[in-house]
Amino acid sequence: MGENVNYQLKMNKILQEIERKEAVPSLLLHSCCAPCSSYVLEYLSQYFNITIFYYNPNISDRTEYEKRVTEQKRLIREMPVPYPVSFLEGAYNPAEWKQAIKGLEQLGERSARCYACYRLRLDCAAKVAKEKGFDYFTTTLSISPHKNAAWLNEIGENMSEVYQIPYLYADFKKKNGYKRSIELSAQYHLYRQNYCGCSYSRSEYEHTR
Repeated sequence: MGENVNYQLKMNKILQEIERKEAVPSLLLHSCCAPCSSYVLEYLSQYFNITIFYYNPNISDRTEYEKRVTEQKRLIREMPVPYPVSFLEGAYNPAEWKQAIKGLEQLGERSARCYACYRLRLDCAAKVAKEKGFDYFTTTLSISPHKNAAWLNEIGENMSEVYQIPYLYADFKKKNGYKRSIELSAQYHLYRQNYCGCSYSRSEYEHTR
């Protein structure tokens, strides 16, 4: 895996295979927030029965977490898609996240701290996808220009092997995905946060203002 891999092309091959089949497969889509999921839902709902899996114990406080959950649910209700979208909420356990990044706290954005955070969330997503019998799993995280798509796909592939559940390769910022997510956020008046979610990313954002 590496930065030069074309994950959009890898996803296209999977989608082409799906189009040749009559049955609509199920996808467990880990989502970090409503704005990031907006374009992904618009795009992938043409191919899958999607369940949004909201598992983000990295979010800094309960109020912020609940605000993002509410927006995610509202988007699902209001956004028209070819196939119904369901919602599944994971446990909000910040202590679990703190344990996952222990020793990496002071590293900056796009560091090993973020890698550990990605891994925690994708591990849980893959496990749930396997337990509940989904055909595929993936995450919305790669839509952000601040997220490392190579790391995300590397972790996704690894979790696919661990839990024996197909991973949908993706780099959703491609094909103007990030730009489209901004347009959809404006259309649905979505709350767009200014930081990833953890207290460290919030502090880093505040120090750059």
